[in-house]
Amino acid sequence: MPNKSNKITKEIFREYDIRGIVPDDLNEKSVKLLGYFLGLQIKKRVGKNSFVAVGYDARNHGKEMFGYLASGLNKASCQVLGMGMVATGVNYFAGYQEFDGICPNATVMITGSHNPPNYNGFKISINNKPFFADDIYTLGDEIIKNQNISIEENTDHKYIDAKAKYVEFMTNEFSNLSKLQDKFVIDCGNGVADTVITEIFDKLKLNYKAIYQNPDGDFPNHHPDPSEEKNLIDIKKLLKDDIKYGFAYDGDADRVAFLTQKRNIKGDMIAIIFASVMKNPKIIGEVKCSQLMYDTIAKNGGEVIMSKTGHSNLKVAIKKHKSDLAVEVSGHLFFADRYFGFDDAIYATFRLLELIQNKVDIDGVIDSLPKIYNTDELKIPTTDLLKFKLMNKIKEYIQNPQKDFPKIKKIITIDGIRVLFENGWALVRVSNTTPVLVTRFESSSQQDLDIYQDKINEVISKAKKELI
Repeated sequence: MPNKSNKITKEIFREYDIRGIVPDDLNEKSVKLLGYFLGLQIKKRVGKNSFVAVGYDARNHGKEMFGYLASGLNKASCQVLGMGMVATGVNYFAGYQEFDGICPNATVMITGSHNPPNYNGFKISINNKPFFADDIYTLGDEIIKNQNISIEENTDHKYIDAKAKYVEFMTNEFSNLSKLQDKFVIDCGNGVADTVITEIFDKLKLNYKAIYQNPDGDFPNHHPDPSEEKNLIDIKKLLKDDIKYGFAYDGDADRVAFLTQKRNIKGDMIAIIFASVMKNPKIIGEVKCSQLMYDTIAKNGGEVIMSKTGHSNLKVAIKKHKSDLAVEVSGHLFFADRYFGFDDAIYATFRLLELIQNKVDIDGVIDSLPKIYNTDELKIPTTDLLKFKLMNKIKEYIQNPQKDFPKIKKIITIDGIRVLFENGWALVRVSNTTPVLVTRFESSSQQDLDIYQDKINEVISKAKKELI
């Protein structure tokens, strides 16, 4: 529920980032305090010369949030580097660059990602490492304890042209794509992908069509979440004749949907394709990824590791394990092979275009895999206050199943609960960005898939009745 009291609450401080409704949760008071106490944390970690690069997405309140955040950062004696409206990948990229002798040692992306237009939020990195989980919760506690502090307006900042450096890097890195003849289509969803992407396409002289490329915080054409099939209707209509491939982006362009005329290829299947062309690949997946991904990559000589879901968790995992690639089913793709290891849908697009240019039979790779039946991510509405209690109760029931429950081979509790059955698996986990539980099911037979789904849903219903 929106916060109507103007009192800062814990609910906006989430595992991967800070996110809430404007102006109920995120407003002048809360964002200035965020800037101030975050600035103190940055100075504590990087020392006296604290340069914080800040960008924002297409939301109508992005520039306003930037002003509030800058005021708090300035009060903490940080030097604010403003890059204006950018994609999240450009924001992260800035942390690895030098601007007139200045190297940012922290970045903040102001974005509501795929949430509705009245949301906004903050993705934070310090020394190119995600600031998340306990760091965010501790920061939240400090802000809540000190919410009576008054912070004056001070939006002073130095502008940095991160987009120009990014365009130059991508144009040089993918200059070989100038030979690509295949035509493709992109759907920017009125997010921030086209703050840079078509400029790079044009420099490479690529043959493309773009729809909904103008940034618009009202998202007038469809919601900017490409993991929802209903948001891909328009781009799918264009996948015909000589347009064989499509790319659709979320609001801040850190997730991509990759489509052929035949299918929407999810992140775990994309991992299989990239692993097939990498030498000795080491791949990170998350708990929602298909078992087929884990089994196929391992069978073909690669190493594959399961991680918790979430962009922050995967950025940590890819560095910890020195992996080539990490993926989420929803379209977050993290390349450490030839890149920096963060999720950047624009960079991922060019890596996928390389596959196309190199004549990789993308649909053929997927067609050659064993037949499986699975669901998309299925979301069960609850509340932010109840969802973790509900998850604990569900775990308790599944770890002590009733007699008619399908035989369990293994239970994985890396993130929520992933139950391995004799002929498939089921997942229940808490979303850290929205007030829902997320489920996913997979089996090599439709009959067993239906059984697993029915039995898990019975457990969820039982847990709900007990707690509500």
